[in-house]
Amino acid sequence: MYIVSNRINVGADGAGAFEKVFTESMRTTLAGVPGLHRVTLQRPARPGLPYVSTMEFDSADDFKAWLGSDSFKKSHSDDQAPGMQAPSEVEMHELIEDISF
Repeated sequence: MYIVSNRINVGADGAGAFEKVFTESMRTTLAGVPGLHRVTLQRPARPGLPYVSTMEFDSADDFKAWLGSDSFKKSHSDDQAPGMQAPSEVEMHELIEDISF
């Protein structure tokens, strides 16, 4: 499993609009992306922390293919959408253990 995390710094004044636009985009642009199993948007529990979005792919190759896809282009096409101007930091990790209880 290849997990991509995006930490997005959105101010409290734009949080509601960001959540609405981001979740709508997730629902409409990510269905059927090859190798993509799960996508999350996590709200910060305290002021000053970033939102975190995660995407779980089968492999790094699936993630790279998504970066060149129409789905990616569509989900990033409106550079004026709430949160699109916010500073963000993308991290990529390979899952080495997954324990469920």
